[in-house]
Amino acid sequence: MAKRKLIRLNAGNSRFQMRVAGLGFRDGYVLVHRAVHENFWTFPGGRAEIGETSEETLRREMVEEIGVDVAVGRLLWSVENFFHYEEMDWHELGLYYLMDIPMDFPFDPDEIVHRIQDGDNDLEFKWVRATREALVALDIPPYFIAEEIENLPTTSRHLVWRDGDLDKA
Repeated sequence: MAKRKLIRLNAGNSRFQMRVAGLGFRDGYVLVHRAVHENFWTFPGGRAEIGETSEETLRREMVEEIGVDVAVGRLLWSVENFFHYEEMDWHELGLYYLMDIPMDFPFDPDEIVHRIQDGDNDLEFKWVRATREALVALDIPPYFIAEEIENLPTTSRHLVWRDGDLDKA
């Protein structure tokens, strides 16, 4: 297998990356995941690789992480995301798509529905109510999504997000 070429650039204590994530809904719930050592959740996806489109990234990541081929829908947000994590300053270009998850992927709103080892991380996936209240309670960055989860944009929206800037979203 050829060596993967992730879109990532390190510059001292700073890092740039391109991340593509999907929001998959079922029965009023949205799929989220986390590395089990983290206390926050996020929407499933991963880093883009050189030579692939963002839609290809999302499909590849979902096959790798949840074992299904998703249908990638419309782009919801493109986000210039700035945050501090693991003692580094991050500058991330994030693309967030709607995605359709096949009905044979497990659905249980009360349990972890999927686990996988992804590199050094143990990932777990669960369904959470697609409401502002539920997302805020889970601590899901970038935080503007919680504010818009009940009324998704009808056309793609671009924004710059800096941790702590909830009033600017």
